[in-house]
This record gives sequence, C-alpha cells and structure tokens, in this order.
Amino acid sequence: MADTSSLVADATVVTPERDIARDLARRAVWVAPVFVVVGAIGWGATGAASSAIALALVVANFLIGAAIITRAVSISLNALYGAVLFGYLIRLGALAVIAVVLKGSGDWFAAVPFAITLLVTHLGLLTWETRHVSASLAFPGLMPQPVPQVTPEENHSK
Repeated sequence: MADTSSLVADATVVTPERDIARDLARRAVWVAPVFVVVGAIGWGATGAASSAIALALVVANFLIGAAIITRAVSISLNALYGAVLFGYLIRLGALAVIAVVLKGSGDWFAAVPFAITLLVTHLGLLTWETRHVSASLAFPGLMPQPVPQVTPEENHSK
C-alpha cells in the first residue's frame, strides 16, 4: 500500500510563505476594483479586462511561488535554493509568454493597462505586505495581532 501521508497537508506545520501569499491575495482583492476602474476609464472594456487578467496573474504568481517554497522546504535546503531560483525564472518566463500571447490575440486586449497593473501590483503589494511581515524567528510570517491591554482601572470597573 502506498504512503499517502505526504499528500495530505499537515495542519500543525508552520507555513509562513503560504500565509504571506494568502495575505497578498487578500490585499489584491482590495485593490482590484481600483485597477479595473482605471483600466475601464482609460481603455474601456478592453482595459478593464486586461487589468483583471493582470491581477489574476499576480495573485497566481504569489500563490504558486509560495506553493513551490512550501514543497521544497520539506525536501532539503538545496532543493529550496533550486526551487526558488528556477521557480522564479519559470514563473517570470511564463508571465512573459502569457503577455506576448495576449498581445497578439486580438483587439480585446490592451497592453498598457495590463503592463501597468502587472508591475504596480507586484511591487505595490509586496511593499504593502512588508508592514505586516514579522522579521522575528519567534513569529515567522505575518506579525501577530496586538492583544488589547486592560488597565487595572478598567478591570475593576467591569
């Protein structure tokens, strides 16, 4: 009988890269309407569609990158190094191929809002996320939320 334990995700395993990628995806949903509306204002329906496609690619890129790291870290440190390097190169190449294919696909695609959305959201979301990432070994990944402190006066008034 084949061992299927490695196919099932362990809920106790800490995966800060997955948590960060999911947080980035959640933030992308918040900014998506802005980019789609700007694309629609500047380029009509083609701009809105192109911006939406770029947003989907950005989210997919972050989630796939995190999945690659999560899988490789369980193998070895060298596998992690190789997976991060080659995973980045493959994902970057895939984005370039997708952009070229979409650009030549017809009149429904606008390259300018696509490129602006792709670049700005990649860099903007990563910059935004740096405010929420812990650089501590005690709390890898996202920073824990602060616990409200109750003063003795507040405690006695209850």
